[in-house]
Amino acid sequence: MSQQKPDDTIEIDLDLDELDATSAETKATYQEIKDYVLKEFGLKVSNLYISQIKRKCGIEVGENYNLPRTENPKVPQCPKEKEDAIKAALKYFAMI
Repeated sequence: MSQQKPDDTIEIDLDLDELDATSAETKATYQEIKDYVLKEFGLKVSNLYISQIKRKCGIEVGENYNLPRTENPKVPQCPKEKEDAIKAALKYFAMI
């Protein structure tokens, strides 16, 4: 081990542009996806629709804790128009 005096300094040059983005930086939130779809396509989409499309694209989604109490719940499926808009948003945010 070596002992350094308090007045010793080390200078480091770090270019942040060369660093790869972390996985957290490349993920968009559900709200960001909703905002993008509304701005670009004029459509309002729900979290349910976004998670359905993310699953279709092979993106992991969190566990749903709001499980229905009935045995055979009716779950609305995402319309094709909104599916295309959500996929465009996922591509925009480089998630697919």
